[in-house]
Amino acid sequence: MEIITPQEFMEKMHRASMAIDFDEVHRVVDLLEHAFVHKKSVYVFGNGGSGATASHFCEDLGKGTMNGSDLDHRFRVMSLTDNIPYILAWANDHGYETIFEQQLKNFADPGDVAIGISGSGNSENVLRAIDFATTTGLKTVGVTGYDGGRLGGMVHYNIHVPMDDMGIVESVHVVIFHYIIYNLRDRIANMNGKLKMLTSKIEQFID
Repeated sequence: MEIITPQEFMEKMHRASMAIDFDEVHRVVDLLEHAFVHKKSVYVFGNGGSGATASHFCEDLGKGTMNGSDLDHRFRVMSLTDNIPYILAWANDHGYETIFEQQLKNFADPGDVAIGISGSGNSENVLRAIDFATTTGLKTVGVTGYDGGRLGGMVHYNIHVPMDDMGIVESVHVVIFHYIIYNLRDRIANMNGKLKMLTSKIEQFID
């Protein structure tokens, strides 16, 4: 068996990245900007590598979008993969398939955003959480690979990496999320700059 080279791996990454629907990515950015402006909460979840990506995206969305500024208005975001004792309690008593759905039942409100990450698109606990989110009035986002699975067909927005290779799919997911953070960071900085300019003009008028 031939061993993959760095060049071959990066070529696969490039092919998978260029197969993404970038318009759909921007629709998700618009959705998250709307959540930020209207102070809606964002919930992110997944299993395994996708769970690690959920935690990473939560940290970036909450902190990385601030661009070094001490903003009073920040993203309300939570990764449902991080409270291990709580997850274990639900898994032990009610089944692993319930761990994300049950957390949403504690926190989610209509108009919030639920982001389910699943390379296969068929993780049962992600599907159950998205189903609950939809019926509760949340906007739902799937982040998928392979053929999109069941998740791709049940969300409002689906960022899909059409590649039958879990390592490549998960790697591209991280790249997409970093792009989303960069885009949102710039949008928020622009909003903050316009707000400061307006405030300055009002203060000058009052003086």
